[in-house]
Amino acid sequence: MVNTPPSLFSEEQYKVEDASAEVAAIVETTPSETEIDLEFLFTRDIEFRQETLYFIVVDRFHDGDLENSTGANAELYDPTKQDWGKYWGGDLQGIIDKLDYLKNLGVTAIWLTPLFEQIEDLFVGNAAMHGYWTRDFKRMNPRFIATGEEPSLNKTQETRDTTFDKLIDELHKRKMKLVLDIVCNHSSPDISGRKGELYDDGVKIADFNDDEAHWYHHYGEVQDWENEWQVQNCELAGLATFNENNIEYRTYIKAAIKQWLDRGVDALRVDTVKHMPIWFWQEFTGDMYNHKPDVFIFGEWIYSHPLDDRSVEFANNSGMTILDFALCVAIRQALGESAEAGFYLIKDIFDLDYRYSGATELITFIDNHDMSRFQSLNPDPARLMLATVLVMTSRGIPCIYYGTEQYLHDDTNGGNDPYNRPMMDKWDTDTEIYRYIRLLSGLRRLNPAISMGGQWERYITPDIYCYVRRYRDSVCFVALNRGGSATIPEVLTDLPDGEHTCVMTRNKYEVKDGKIYDLQLEEHGIIVLSRVGERVKAQTIVRAQLNGVRTLPGERIVLIGDCPELGNWDIAKAYPLEYINQNTWFAEIPFNESAGKLISYKYALLREGTSPLRENIMTRRWVIAKEGTVKWRDTWASGRES
Repeated sequence: MVNTPPSLFSEEQYKVEDASAEVAAIVETTPSETEIDLEFLFTRDIEFRQETLYFIVVDRFHDGDLENSTGANAELYDPTKQDWGKYWGGDLQGIIDKLDYLKNLGVTAIWLTPLFEQIEDLFVGNAAMHGYWTRDFKRMNPRFIATGEEPSLNKTQETRDTTFDKLIDELHKRKMKLVLDIVCNHSSPDISGRKGELYDDGVKIADFNDDEAHWYHHYGEVQDWENEWQVQNCELAGLATFNENNIEYRTYIKAAIKQWLDRGVDALRVDTVKHMPIWFWQEFTGDMYNHKPDVFIFGEWIYSHPLDDRSVEFANNSGMTILDFALCVAIRQALGESAEAGFYLIKDIFDLDYRYSGATELITFIDNHDMSRFQSLNPDPARLMLATVLVMTSRGIPCIYYGTEQYLHDDTNGGNDPYNRPMMDKWDTDTEIYRYIRLLSGLRRLNPAISMGGQWERYITPDIYCYVRRYRDSVCFVALNRGGSATIPEVLTDLPDGEHTCVMTRNKYEVKDGKIYDLQLEEHGIIVLSRVGERVKAQTIVRAQLNGVRTLPGERIVLIGDCPELGNWDIAKAYPLEYINQNTWFAEIPFNESAGKLISYKYALLREGTSPLRENIMTRRWVIAKEGTVKWRDTWASGRES
């Protein structure tokens, strides 16, 4: 149980190490030898919803090894850092050197641009510093590791003595995770008549211009972006596009990514997922989960939207979640561009959360390497703060673009690519936004309402947005004001009566009858109030999520089964789920007596004044892991009521 007093959350009480220890105690377990053979049955879960991601363009973060900067082709490196298309020297040692800085910021997982070996040439004056023109998926980019160090994953599989392995070790010592950016859609563009030359640990296996084995599609570039077939089979910006129908290609790419997972990668970010058919991703993610059951995967469906059926279908059925571009665009419009509709634009996105089977696992952000930075859109640091607090406290998993905590931006050409990727040059741990990100990251790990709970709007105007996050008896109330000073006559907070202290400002607020009366908001004011309840603890915790059931107000969903934790089929003793949105119910279920055993279960809907409605399905059967954390993702089985 968290010992934080329910009525306040102070900086003195918040300790990053304490939060990390609590998380580790819940989710980090070592399976027994017996379990390893059947690990895929347990769908072990690393709870990424409580993480704070930090996205790094490796070449632009920090140069920790000056000797590797020139690389094999000195023409690709610009030591003056004036040519935005060339390498500037950032490397893995530079990230290692700054891990304590990131840990102190509250970062719990770092997402790195691709680390694969790239083509060593210029394409239209640009080098592959971004990592998306891969030459060999089984070798590391020599520019990111020590000079002379073996880049082959195969040759270092036993020794594991590379700078990459050192990074993994140092991350895991700090209980931080690594997200590897991968691209399965394409390799490299045409450079001097060479295109799509692909290698398997140094051995050439494919060539776009000599493609007798059909490793690539040859349909030219996309002409009609509304044509699904073209989007999935034609080229993106002249890049050699893999033919996913080729089993040799699929075997190669899956084997390569598995090698990276074997070296300690915790999660995958997948590039350009809309450009390959969903069946490929279902096969790919299935293989990844069988290989590493607790891997977390999210994809980039560029400008996805909850009203776009294809991107929603992908998020719900591909085996991975996606980056929440729709929320990003709404935040940029409301807070960056001061659109007249303001917070209603953001509300419109949240109101469509029911379209997703896992809205709380969407990756949220306000900018990235493919768009101008938020401060190039709006230089006011107060607006940046509002946008950051919103993604840190709303549903989804927040991702901070490197340098945001230092107000890093370059406004040349509106700050668009490549000027959204400046070199990191400051490491101040006392900027206001650095301190607030640190506080909110700790709060995310301590308060499950923020990471796993539902989200309820409590007050909204174009300038003011108040909402509540709630899970079990944990609550977080947030108020944001993009305009001038204002007073709200009353607002429901869901907090218990008494005095509560703002996480951000330390100002105190009195709650009476669950409400704050005459709530005063300063210009660009922010209020975050937190109440942390008791966490679920057990030998094994099952995180059960149910989708596809529509309920009316007052109706409840419960889990029943043939074990004591689920009431031994006595519906009066069934385990209750929490309402998340119109499409999702969720619960953490503690298993002690039945841990390690085969159980049967199904869901039921409780209705006032009438008989319970049980799923129309044979009972689900599952082996409960002996220890650790497991996830179930189920869909309600409808049918005639008996």
